[in-house]
Amino acid sequence: MYEKLDAYLEEISHFLSARKEREEILAEIRSHILEKTEREFGEVTEETLEKVIAAYGPARRVAEEYLEGRPIIAPAYRRFLFRYTGLLFSIHFLFTIVAVIFKESFVFFPFLYLPRLGGAEVILYLPTAFLTDLGIVALVLYLITQSGKDIRLPWPKFAVDLEEIKPPEGTALLRRIGILIGMTVMLALTGFAVWLYARFQNIFFVNIVNFKLVETRPIFMPEPGRRISLIIIAAFAATTLGLFIKLFTTSRWVNVVSKCVSLVLIGLLLRQPFDNLFAVRIPDWLLPKIKVGLTVLLLFIALMTAVELIKNLVILSRKKLAK
Repeated sequence: MYEKLDAYLEEISHFLSARKEREEILAEIRSHILEKTEREFGEVTEETLEKVIAAYGPARRVAEEYLEGRPIIAPAYRRFLFRYTGLLFSIHFLFTIVAVIFKESFVFFPFLYLPRLGGAEVILYLPTAFLTDLGIVALVLYLITQSGKDIRLPWPKFAVDLEEIKPPEGTALLRRIGILIGMTVMLALTGFAVWLYARFQNIFFVNIVNFKLVETRPIFMPEPGRRISLIIIAAFAATTLGLFIKLFTTSRWVNVVSKCVSLVLIGLLLRQPFDNLFAVRIPDWLLPKIKVGLTVLLLFIALMTAVELIKNLVILSRKKLAK
């Protein structure tokens, strides 16, 4: 009947959820606007409606006023968002490691698909898996909230929330001293690695060949040796810079950025070809074992780094939700 009013209500409807609730809200807004127009101007026309709509406010703000107090996820269930996400991601991560070790793909309908992955692909796959698990849990909690039923969600009593783990009082000074010592060690290590690379284009050497002490020789071939050396130097430098920044701030975003950089560098290491890697003589029977050992070691470091990254992201997100 009124084009401007219909267009305005249509715009508001884009910011509303639940069909029944949306229709009730739009009917109420329509009634208010028509009453206000007739009260202020004596008649309802496209021109008078346009003036009232302009004063009524932007569509998104109007929708938010009506939705205030109607959360997507009820406050009582918000703490379970990252609890269950962490649990689901742990299962996801376990199957990911199995997929890498046995070089198999897994499908667990409807929420878990694991393609055949190499070591480097895992680093890129896991963040996507975490976001998928987060979305699944959020959807379930949303449906529980919208159902309106009082459902008590299970959680083990012995489990502790991450944000409830607080350091003992009076440890601020010890923390700074520890960070300063760590930064000093890493700075010396980084400087030594840079000096080695500047002089030899490599930082990995050995002076034992065939179990006999001889002259110092590089472990890796020149080209892969340079690449791996640069990655390790970058890791040392990133760690040193992160520790330096921690001297002036306790923000967990420093940890988040540091862990992201570490995962990228680990991924680069896992992508390095293993063929024609060693400059020293390695028995043929030992090469596969070294390859498996190095891959497992890097994946373990990646796991520990990913756990720390997720822990910091969870704590930051929980603080945002608490606000």
